[in-house]
Amino acid sequence: MPRDFEDHCWQDVIPADELEIYRTFFGREVRGLGPKPALIAIDLYNKVYRGGPGPVVEINKQHRGACGDNAWDAIEPTVKLFAAARAAGLPVIYTTGSASDLVSATNRQSAREPVGDGYGIKQEFAPHPGDLVIEKQRASGFFGTPLTAHLHLMGVESLILCGESTSGCLRASVVDAFSYGYHVVVAEECCFDRSLLSHKLALFDLHHKYADVLHLDDLLAALDSMAGRAAAE
Repeated sequence: MPRDFEDHCWQDVIPADELEIYRTFFGREVRGLGPKPALIAIDLYNKVYRGGPGPVVEINKQHRGACGDNAWDAIEPTVKLFAAARAAGLPVIYTTGSASDLVSATNRQSAREPVGDGYGIKQEFAPHPGDLVIEKQRASGFFGTPLTAHLHLMGVESLILCGESTSGCLRASVVDAFSYGYHVVVAEECCFDRSLLSHKLALFDLHHKYADVLHLDDLLAALDSMAGRAAAE
């Protein structure tokens, strides 16, 4: 059974009257997985997992910028997404920061911060041979990078995005992807933020304006169907 357009994590933070405004103005049939998709993982690097699971406020006392439970709770769903995308033959692309240059994803980052292996992709999502890793200096994976050129060469027509932070680098990448004309899907359970409120509000805004936010189960079913069709050909 198709889900309601607003059947997502933001229902407990958006007032009912505002939900109705957005449903009326932006409501549409959810397209779901688009043609010739690629998976783009935004900033699944070690830095945001430092300190392990735990309350974000407590983790940040020792590891500034880490996302605590919010990051660690998304690991298992994201592993499933990666597996399904690879099984369906999708190109897999990563973005991360550049350890050799100043990374200014937000106004806060006005000076170089030592990150060590912080911009290395977390082991659970380690790139495979042939995967593309894009280093960036700003929030969006598209800004100042060759990402669009690579997508064109790969014949990609639509995108699946996951990663962090939902309200920052992921959101900026989704808006740019939409601006370049890609149909964008965001995997709800596979993105995270330091703030659950920011996470929910960002997903709400992206779903209504720039992307289809899909539950992981729905996205996995679509990818499994794609893999099945490819195997039958």
